[in-house]
Amino acid sequence: MGSFELKYPNITRFTEDYGWVEMGVSNPYVKAFVKAYDEGGTVWEGNDSYKDMDEALEALEQGIGEWFHEVIGE
Repeated sequence: MGSFELKYPNITRFTEDYGWVEMGVSNPYVKAFVKAYDEGGTVWEGNDSYKDMDEALEALEQGIGEWFHEVIGE
């Protein structure tokens, strides 16, 4: 297991088993810098900017963790 998987287990599990994430502002209609999606649509959207990539990834990790708790029951 690599360092990313150890540091961000929720992101890793989500992208392996449930959906995908997008980073960067490429859509004029969605201002969130980091986003998570599954087949049903948007799972989580973060802020429109972060001080650095670490902060963005930490927010994504926490947001997906909350989604696991609320939707998956874990």
